[in-house]
Amino acid sequence: MATAIIRSALSRAAITAAPKTSLAPKRRFSSSAGLDDAYESGKWESITYLGIFSCTLIAAYVLSKGHQHGEDPPTYPYMHIRNKEFPWGPDGLFEVKHNEGH
Repeated sequence: MATAIIRSALSRAAITAAPKTSLAPKRRFSSSAGLDDAYESGKWESITYLGIFSCTLIAAYVLSKGHQHGEDPPTYPYMHIRNKEFPWGPDGLFEVKHNEGH
């Protein structure tokens, strides 16, 4: 208890003995030095819109060009070996049904 009283008395004495400055401390990490926040947000808004516009143009150019389709791979007989039927029928779930009598 006595040490707590001595500590608080010493801390109060250190606070009152410290030189007082009239300048507020600088906020170095929370804002940029000397630049207006409206200028910064306007700059990044312009950069964002320019990026969206240029990415849209590049995507439209790339997607408008045609591309070649390769030849179908040969149908190897060992690729679709089925020893047991599927629960939904003889063909695969997403295959075209050729066994029906249409």
